[in-house]
Amino acid sequence: MKRLWLIIPLALFALFLGLAAYQMAQPKDELVRSAMIGKPLPAFDLPGRDDEAPRVASAMFTDGQPRLLNVWATWCVPCIAEAPQLEALEERGVPIVGIAIRDDPQAMAQFLSRYGDPYVAIARDDIAEVQLALGSSGVPETFVIDGDGIIRYQHIGDIRPNQVDEIYAEWEAAK
Repeated sequence: MKRLWLIIPLALFALFLGLAAYQMAQPKDELVRSAMIGKPLPAFDLPGRDDEAPRVASAMFTDGQPRLLNVWATWCVPCIAEAPQLEALEERGVPIVGIAIRDDPQAMAQFLSRYGDPYVAIARDDIAEVQLALGSSGVPETFVIDGDGIIRYQHIGDIRPNQVDEIYAEWEAAK
C-alpha cells in the first residue's frame, strides 16, 4: 500500500511532463483573432484633430461607404513606418479616418506635416476610450469598416509595404 502512495505522485508528475512536452511540440499560432470582427463599430463622438476641425463620430461609418479606421499616435515609432503605406492606400481611393491616441493638436500637425496626411478626418481620443472599446491593445492598428458600420477586418501593428494589397482587398470586399 505504501508503494502505491509513492507511485501515484510520480505518475501524476510524469503525466504533467508529458502534457507539457506535447504542448511545446505543437506549432505556434501567431494569428490574433479579433472578437470585434462582424460586430458594429462601438458608438463614439470625439473631438476633431484641433478646435476648428469637426467632431468625428461612429455615425459617419454608416453612410454606405466602407472606410479604414486607423488608430495611431505621434509618439508611436511604427506609426511613422506605416505612413507611406497609408498614403499608398489613400492614393488608391481608400478613405481613412484616424483616431489619435493621447495626443495634442500641435504634435499631430507636426507629424502630419512631416510624414503625410492620408486622413479624411482625424479624432482625438484623449483617454483611449474608443481604442479600448475596439479591443485595440496598441498603436498602430487598422480596421476595415463596411458601409453599415460593421468591423470586417482588423490589422494589428503597422502596415508593411507587402501588406498594402491585402488591406486594399479587404476594403474592396467590404463594399
